[in-house]
Amino acid sequence: MIEEPGLWDILKENELPILLYGMGNGADMIIEELEKLNIHFADTFASEGFVRGQLFHGKKVLSLSQAEEKYGELVILTTFAVHDETTLEFIRELSKKHRLFSPTVPIAGKGLFTLDYVKQNEERFSRAYSQLADEKSRKTFLDVINFKVSGKPEYLFSCQSEKDEVYNNILRLSEEETIVDLGAYDGDTIREFMRFTNGKYKHIFAFEPDEKNFRKLSKKTEGMNNLSLFNLGAWDKKDTLLFEKKAGRNSRKSEAGVPMSFDSVDNVISEPVSFIKMDIEGAENKALDGAKETIKKYKPKLYICAYHRNEDFFALPEKILSINPDYKIFLRHHPYIPAWETNFYCV
Repeated sequence: MIEEPGLWDILKENELPILLYGMGNGADMIIEELEKLNIHFADTFASEGFVRGQLFHGKKVLSLSQAEEKYGELVILTTFAVHDETTLEFIRELSKKHRLFSPTVPIAGKGLFTLDYVKQNEERFSRAYSQLADEKSRKTFLDVINFKVSGKPEYLFSCQSEKDEVYNNILRLSEEETIVDLGAYDGDTIREFMRFTNGKYKHIFAFEPDEKNFRKLSKKTEGMNNLSLFNLGAWDKKDTLLFEKKAGRNSRKSEAGVPMSFDSVDNVISEPVSFIKMDIEGAENKALDGAKETIKKYKPKLYICAYHRNEDFFALPEKILSINPDYKIFLRHHPYIPAWETNFYCV
């Protein structure tokens, strides 16, 4: 299943200067892991337009050309999420020039996705692999696991799929869908759905717990008919939980934060639904429990994000098939580094 040595072991043995590409929260998380493993990073660099003489962790941020002039051969760790075509291509070209890795740190939960982690859960990974519906899903499964262990972005480049392929060949949404959008953010996926249904649908139910995001959602869907918006997080029951507000799509449940309301699909929605999407920052397993009766009764098409927690690759298929064993489960990775936008699609 794993073709590569683990990234963190490679970095421990590495003798070349390690440079971080990018600043911000992702870089902070990677630095924290490097410090735990006693791995030193030499400097940070940013894209040319972002270098303005600033400091990051006490080091002056360099441009790539300055970094190359100072150090020559580099080991580069990308520290931010990339999905635009121009930057993805830049990273592809940069990886041909230097040893470049994109470390995976968990969005939710704890611990690193390492070779040891895969070995400890080998039986569950193998079972999930065998339950996938087509060869493309199985290749994607192996490529993403190898990427998470090795940090080598070529694995993600090798298994990229476009959303059109999913909507046209797997989900095949009609103009009569009743849609449940969990983690609706500002309505971005509602707009995505509408592209494939000619702007038509029967009803849309959208959950978004973050107040700022909910205001954006309300504004951007203003005037739409047959739309029910809920300022709620999706969970397995009605509850009030602490929520980490990030003023963006990555707001999520946390051990410390602002109290917010959560509830289950089964409690909130009583009518038949045909399609459920979940992008809820690691709460997918709980939300599946909270939609159990709806899924059993109506067998809606499912679009479930599979990249927030280390265990998502095996725990989510286990949960989905325990609720309805008749689902065919497809896995696709869409252009993104790290392995975000890796989703299960079930029909």
